Amino acid sequence: MELQTLVHASGIIVMAAACLFAVGDVLLLAGGFDPQRHPRLAGYVKQLSGMERMVSFSARRLLWGGLLGVFSSPFMLLGSWLLYYALSPAGWWGALPPAALLAASVVVGAFVHGSFIYLGEYIHLLDETDENAHPALFERILRHRQIMLITYGFLLAAWLVAWVWYAVEVASGLSLLPRWMAAVNPLTLTLAWIAVRRLLPRLTAPLEGAAFNLASLAFYACLTVLLW
Repeated sequence: MELQTLVHASGIIVMAAACLFAVGDVLLLAGGFDPQRHPRLAGYVKQLSGMERMVSFSARRLLWGGLLGVFSSPFMLLGSWLLYYALSPAGWWGALPPAALLAASVVVGAFVHGSFIYLGEYIHLLDETDENAHPALFERILRHRQIMLITYGFLLAAWLVAWVWYAVEVASGLSLLPRWMAAVNPLTLTLAWIAVRRLLPRLTAPLEGAAFNLASLAFYACLTVLLW
């Protein structure tokens, strides 16, 4: 297979994977919480910090929300190869570290995404069981969330460094991309989405939680077109 054909195919595959990942995000995070329907959770809303909304999701929705991200992750790794290829004029020292960091964030992200299934099940149990069981259940929920926060921290750090590194390389002219593409990356696109989310909360609410992967979809679409 010719290199250019491989680049084109990788771009299309990673865009499709980002779409599926975004659908998984929406299934896991988009929704509301009605305290009147779930009075047993009403006292935990502050501590759960938004996780209580998962009590409104069916077990099937939680399952597919988590698994779509897990199954999409291997294909998202092609984005790391595309990043390396785009930065290849900078040499291996300029191209390999951001690509490796991006790959690491994708691998850890698969674990985080799948873990939402079990966290959602804990939330359902908290709503369905007698209040005598709540202290033990809630302790486990907090421990589970702590594990997710640790992995999220690593994921976010690796992701941030990768895209800042990319922006510096592209702005320096050490890539196959035009310099203006330094300002177009998942980090800047995510910040733009957050701004739109605040300006149009009702319009964007159905896509709650999908910011990272919608930003990745837009970025890889631009990258694929420019490398075509």
